[in-house]
Amino acid sequence: MGIGMDSKGREAAVVFSSRTEEGLWGEFEDLLRSQGVFKCFMCRTCTSSCPVSAVAKEFDPLKIIRMLLYGLGEDVIESQELWLCTSCYACQERCPQGVMVTDLITRLKNIAMSRGKAPAGVKAQKEIITGAGRIYPLDDFDNKKRAKVGLPELPTTCAIVEKIFETAAEESRK
Repeated sequence: MGIGMDSKGREAAVVFSSRTEEGLWGEFEDLLRSQGVFKCFMCRTCTSSCPVSAVAKEFDPLKIIRMLLYGLGEDVIESQELWLCTSCYACQERCPQGVMVTDLITRLKNIAMSRGKAPAGVKAQKEIITGAGRIYPLDDFDNKKRAKVGLPELPTTCAIVEKIFETAAEESRK
């Protein structure tokens, strides 16, 4: 049982799936509330605005919202479709209720990543960025190509990234 909104915008009790784990729902309830999801009246503006939904029918922002409201948060976190969102903000900018759809999906991706549920390609990108400071590591060959077209040389290492990751790790321990 959780709190949702009835058709007149009043808080109302909502029954959730028995698959919802105790403790897990608390995390998702706070997330849903902070992103305004309980205001959603299922108009489908998010889905009809989504350029990904137009070409990949398996991706549907409203389906993600509905699954969360039905207590299927863990299924959403394990879903590969979650990662199809390009974060273009079309859904969020057009939502008549002000639901923060893109921000919600980004937070869900962060939860999935922290639980090791991200696709292999995303995990590989994280490792490259963590190690090299950028998704495409630069080397001397790249700087030679840049010099040929009159561009300045770029550093081949990103020492600042190590400091950023150290600071983030310290903050997460607090």
